[in-house]
Amino acid sequence: MSQISSLKFWMANLAKLEFAALDLSGDNYLSWVLDAKIHLRANGLGQTIVDENDASSEENAKAMIFLRRHIHEALKSEYVVVDEPLVMWKALGERYDHQKTVTLPRARYEWTHLRFQDFKSVSEYNSAMHRITSLMRLCGENISEEDMLEKTLSTFHASNVLLQQQYRHSGFKKYSELVSCLLLAEQNNELLLKNH
Repeated sequence: MSQISSLKFWMANLAKLEFAALDLSGDNYLSWVLDAKIHLRANGLGQTIVDENDASSEENAKAMIFLRRHIHEALKSEYVVVDEPLVMWKALGERYDHQKTVTLPRARYEWTHLRFQDFKSVSEYNSAMHRITSLMRLCGENISEEDMLEKTLSTFHASNVLLQQQYRHSGFKKYSELVSCLLLAEQNNELLLKNH
């Protein structure tokens, strides 16, 4: 009885995906590549997708199983004859690497039009900031802490010029420090309004 239950447990875990499978459209390719690399490394299989590697046939088989589990069913059919993880990795790269050329201009556009004053809360702005900068970084664009600080401070509403100057004089070096301060100020303002 215990062998059956352990087999069921193993099969249930086998069915679970560690992260979202690569979509047929390739819209999630950039994040999929990052997730796949991280998981392959964590499982000691990172070398299987690197040129001139010395991976064993067992490691290649494990990596291939992992990659096939994390791609769309139609892709599995299209690449059914591919049995080497490096070959699969390169084929998917050739097919979907153009996503950077699609994603980067859109992320740059969003970055250009990102304004602190357009958001109802600091949390919403912070979420948008991280989403946009993550996309840009995935595409190889360097967004520094200074860039994030300047973007935030320079896009305050005109009526908040004094606040903007106060935050500038605070000398924040990290974006997260500024956001923490803004969140605290937002919470204090909400409390004052409730108590008024």
